[in-house]
Formats: sequence, C-alpha cells, structure tokens
Amino acid sequence: MEKLRNLLIANRGEIAVRIRKTAKKLNIKTIAIYSEADAASQHVRDADEAVLLSGSNATAYTDEDEILRIAKEKQADAIIPGYGFLSENAHFARVVEEAGIAWVGPNAEAIEAFGVKHVARGLAEKANVPIVPGTRGLVEDEDVAAKAAEEIGFPVMLKATGGGGGMGLVTAHTAQEVRDGFRMVKSRGQSLFKNDGVFIEAFYPVSHHIEVQVFGNGQGQAIHFGERECSIQRRPELLSINQVSF
Repeated sequence: MEKLRNLLIANRGEIAVRIRKTAKKLNIKTIAIYSEADAASQHVRDADEAVLLSGSNATAYTDEDEILRIAKEKQADAIIPGYGFLSENAHFARVVEEAGIAWVGPNAEAIEAFGVKHVARGLAEKANVPIVPGTRGLVEDEDVAAKAAEEIGFPVMLKATGGGGGMGLVTAHTAQEVRDGFRMVKSRGQSLFKNDGVFIEAFYPVSHHIEVQVFGNGQGQAIHFGERECSIQRRPELLSINQVSF
C-alpha cells in the first residue's frame, strides 16, 4: 500500500475523535461506525462517512464480521481499533490482515502474547519480571475462584483475561463477592471480548497505575514516550492521564 487513503475507526467517543483529528491532518479520509445509542456522538458527526451498526449497545463494536464487512464495502485501506473493544482481539487482527486490509496496531502474535492477560502474566514471570500475587492461569468455576481468592488474601480483583479499556474488572472483599463477581466477569468477557476466561490478582486499594508507552514501526525500530499517570479512574475506567506520574 503506497498511501493510506481510507481509514475505518473501529471505536467510539473521544478515542475515535482523536484518531479522526490526526487522520485529517494527514489528509486521510475517515469512516466511523456507531450504534444507535451513539448516533448523536461527535465522532459520528466529524467523520467523512459514518455507518450504523446493527447492534444497539456497546457489544456492536465487537462484531468482527460486520465491522470487516463494512471495511470491505467502504474500501478501507486500514482499520484502527484504538483501545478497548477489538484492540486486543488477535483473531480480528489476523482476519483483517488476511483480507488485505492494514491493521493499525500490534500484530496477532503480539496480541496473543500480551493481550490475553493471564498469558502475559506467565511471560512476565518467566522473564523474572515482578508480578502481583495471583492465580496461575485461569480459574474454571466460582468455587475454585473463591478458594484461590482466600489463598491470595482479600481484597482481590477478578479480571477478564481478554479485557481492556477498564472493562471486565470486579473487586471482591469476600468469598461470596468472588462467586458473584466470577459470573459477572465471565459473562462480560464473553459478550464484550468473545473470551470468557477469568483470572484473579491481589487488589491494592492504595496504589498507582503508571504506564510507559512504546511505539514500534514493525521493522525493529521503537521509541518510548516516557511515563504517564493513569491512576485517576472511575468504575474503573480512566478519567485523566498525566504525562508525568505523581
């Protein structure tokens, strides 16, 4: 592909708005997708073209078949997922590339290694990177989850292994809350990420969420953008990001 002309943004809200602003600066046409609930959103108004999804809620943004069909119909050169939803779905990244459409994100192999959270924990442990106490692999049912939580020590956080963007997380302070949370996380993981796997980690109420962003061009060159503070959250999605941690 000599030049990127049409970009399908497989996301919504401020994520899609920011992507569209950058694309406009680069003279790239943008194609937005939206559910009925988001019909009046800014990302829909700002895009060069917008296509209504068949789903009425957030799960519409994880419909791989429909989004790929739209990309083909609109002759998109590339799909950018932003973060959350399909951004860490290795299967979708693979079928997009197999369709001859550029995938603006980590390739399927990288997503499988790091996007599936319990696998990433295993890789970190193998590389002697410190990790918080948690389960080795997935927990199969709510009884196993409750027992594992008691061994880790309360409070704990149940996590959808395929989750992202702050979705698929439940904090539990008792065994009963673990059982209730297990069912919720499993269901949410399947509906939002097509992966119902659940694992458990210790939860630290007084802690900071600090990230280091790294960008690579796929040809062995990479740069980092320094640290950023992501601790200001609500239920528990990011509300504010600061360039320097505090």
